[in-house]
Amino acid sequence: MENVIIACIFLGAVIYLGNIVRKNFSLKNKAGCSKGCGSCGAIDFDKISAQIDAQNHA
Repeated sequence: MENVIIACIFLGAVIYLGNIVRKNFSLKNKAGCSKGCGSCGAIDFDKISAQIDAQNHA
């Protein structure tokens, strides 16, 4: 019985660490900063530039 509990804990730890490694090497995290939230990649710099140009010419 103890071996089953230890095996479950070990398996859970391996899955947890595998998930961390998978998230670090995922392409989704490459865009943006090191936090990995992906919000930095959602910035549309072309739209911001167009708005600044429109304000400067108005």
